[in-house]
Amino acid sequence: MIKFKRLDHVAIMIPFGEKAAAREFYDTLLELKEIPGNHPRGAVWFEIADIQLHLVEEEMGAISGRHPAFEVEDLQAAIRYLEARNITIAYSSKIEGRERCFFRDPFGNRIELLQYDGRK
Repeated sequence: MIKFKRLDHVAIMIPFGEKAAAREFYDTLLELKEIPGNHPRGAVWFEIADIQLHLVEEEMGAISGRHPAFEVEDLQAAIRYLEARNITIAYSSKIEGRERCFFRDPFGNRIELLQYDGRK
C-alpha cells in the first residue's frame, strides 16, 4: 500500500521559447510568487496556495511530461509496491532535498511520487 500525504505540485507544459509569456500570465496577471532557483529542465516554479506549479518547456505531442506529484510517507516502499505489480518506475533529474520517481497509468498519464529528506 502507498501512504499518500498530500499533493505537492502540478507540472504543466509550455512550448519552447514561451517562458516570458508564461511569466507574464502567472506572475503578472495571476500574481503568483515565483520560486527562484536552477530547476530541472529549466522549469519556472511558482507558489500557488500550499502547493507548487511547475512550468516546463517541451515539444507538444501525444506523450507529455504533465503530471501531478504526490508526497508519500515512504518512497522506497511505494516503489517496491508498484514494481511488485509490474509498474515500470522511471527516474529523472535530481532535486536537492527530495527523492522522486515517476510512473505512468494505463492511459499514459505521468505520475510523480516524492519524499522530502528528513521530513515526516
